[in-house]
Amino acid sequence: MSADGRGGGGSREHRAGFVTFVGRPNVGKSTLMNALVGEKVAITSSKPQTTRRAIRGIVHRAAGQLIVVDTPGMHRPRTLLGERLNAVVQDTLGDVDVIGFCVPAGEPIGPGDRFINEQLDSFARTRKIAIVTKTDDASRARVAEQLLAVSELREWDAVIPLSAVTGDQVDLLADELIALMPVSPPLYEADAVTEEAAIDRVAELIREAALEGVSDELPHSLAVTVDEMTERSGSAVLDIFANVWVERDSQKGIIIGHRGSRLTEVGTRARHSIEALLGRRVYLKLHVKVAREWQRDPKQLGKLGF
Repeated sequence: MSADGRGGGGSREHRAGFVTFVGRPNVGKSTLMNALVGEKVAITSSKPQTTRRAIRGIVHRAAGQLIVVDTPGMHRPRTLLGERLNAVVQDTLGDVDVIGFCVPAGEPIGPGDRFINEQLDSFARTRKIAIVTKTDDASRARVAEQLLAVSELREWDAVIPLSAVTGDQVDLLADELIALMPVSPPLYEADAVTEEAAIDRVAELIREAALEGVSDELPHSLAVTVDEMTERSGSAVLDIFANVWVERDSQKGIIIGHRGSRLTEVGTRARHSIEALLGRRVYLKLHVKVAREWQRDPKQLGKLGF
């Protein structure tokens, strides 16, 4: 995956390569990738483990090109799904040029952060930077304390505080990352923002809509598959038929809501996001289905794309 070492023309050599952000669940990795790319590539939610696979976003700057690989948050797994999500992270870490270790400004460094920092020792040749996220949610004094605490974990190639929400210092991060990349021509076309297929992005937007407002345990049990995306004959409307999967009948009732009210809300939110992504009118039909204990069942995981 690492870029080759061929030089670019001109007085300033073009650089290109791969970076991934690691950290506990919900430290703002997906929000940061979207801020760098300048477009919503990964879904975001306050719910832990929102990201479930490696998603690539492409960042274009005059000095170089960054391919940001968004991964699930590292955690101690309780299910087969959790084990597979951690495996995605480990595989990605071995293939990138730079690892960005993310910690929120307003939360003290804890055992989970130290566990992840220790995992980075396995990638001795990879450049590493520390990123203190969510500085808009913390005082200057708290940010300064966190910068000091992070600096004591190891020798970093850079330590950068930023807010992906306000954009503060996001451009600085891009500049620092490009400077650490190998000399290389661009690896993607100038208009590319992601490798994600439209059908996968649609499924993720539906899952994002379904995650809003649900209880803490339900998000882990939610999965989405898209059966069809077809042009409606004689119309500019795109018909999308998708399934929202849960693990138990009681969860199905929660997603559907009283007389289907909640599922209607989910569908409306998702449709607006999908129309914004695709730039066209969409008809979205959702079905809620039960795949019992799918997080622990290898066959079910395979069917759901894990």
